[in-house]
Parts: sequence; structure tokens; C-alpha cells
Amino acid sequence: MSLNKSALPWFRQSWPWFLLSLPATAVIAGFITFWLAVESDDGLVADDYYKQGLALQQSIARDNEAARLGLAAQLRFDNGRVVLNLSSAGMAAPNAVFLSLIHPTRPEMDRAISLVGDNGNYTASTDALDGRWQVLLEDESRAWRLTGTIDLPSETEVRLAAQTPVN
Repeated sequence: MSLNKSALPWFRQSWPWFLLSLPATAVIAGFITFWLAVESDDGLVADDYYKQGLALQQSIARDNEAARLGLAAQLRFDNGRVVLNLSSAGMAAPNAVFLSLIHPTRPEMDRAISLVGDNGNYTASTDALDGRWQVLLEDESRAWRLTGTIDLPSETEVRLAAQTPVN
């Protein structure tokens, strides 16, 4: 007794299609990966790294100048307003300072705010910010700078103090 079962053609069976779907999925994923690599912006890659290295030396000099002047600042974000109190042991407070809020990974979100005031008290208005930000405070001539980080809106205040001078 033999069983004479009529065999179906290969394209009507499920196993060949399952086995073909595995490499087909890998090829489709490869094309998607290639498309993402071509279309996405490499925002963190710098092509002028040498100039950035030279700028680092200037930044260290600005940090040293802030330490020499004994600068410290208290920065507060309050309902769309930025309030800054700047104190110094070695200079009169400038009429205006510049505050840069720098997003660590998305440069299109960076903010530059000009703060005007007197006797070390400055205010300005800003839009609502969310996330972690690097804070850079500097004078008009860019002779000194104070830096720090803040995580908005969970933190509303940050203290910026001059770093110990580097020789």
C-alpha cells in the first residue's frame, strides 16, 4: 500500500515563503538603515576640530579671568522671566551680560539672551524651556565667562561660580 498524495507546487507551500522572508527582511532593513544614514544630520560631528581646540585655550583664559575677578552669579527662571544676580570682588557690574542656553545635542534649540540691568541685577523674558541645558554667561567684550548646567523645569535656579584658575 502506498499513499499517493498529490504534491502541491513549491509556491503554494508555506515553508519556502517563510525561508525567503528572512533574507528579504534583512535586505529591507539594510535599505532603511542606508536611507537613515544619508538623510540624518550629524550635528555633533565637527569638521573644524583644530579651530575648536584653539578656542578651548581662549575659553580657559576667560575662566581664569572670571576667577581672578571673583565672579559668581545666581540665575533663576521664573514664569517666562530670567533673573540674574551677579556679584564680583574685583570689578563693577557691567550694564549688560549675555546668557547662552545651549542644548547638548540639538543646536537648533540653542537660545541667546541679552540681559540688561544695573548694580548686578539683570532680567529678561524668555519662552518656556524644557530639558537639560548648558549655561554660559559672559560680558559684552567676552573677556570672562561663567558656566554651569540646569535641568528645566525641575530645577529653577542655578549658581554659577568661577572655576579655580588653571595655570
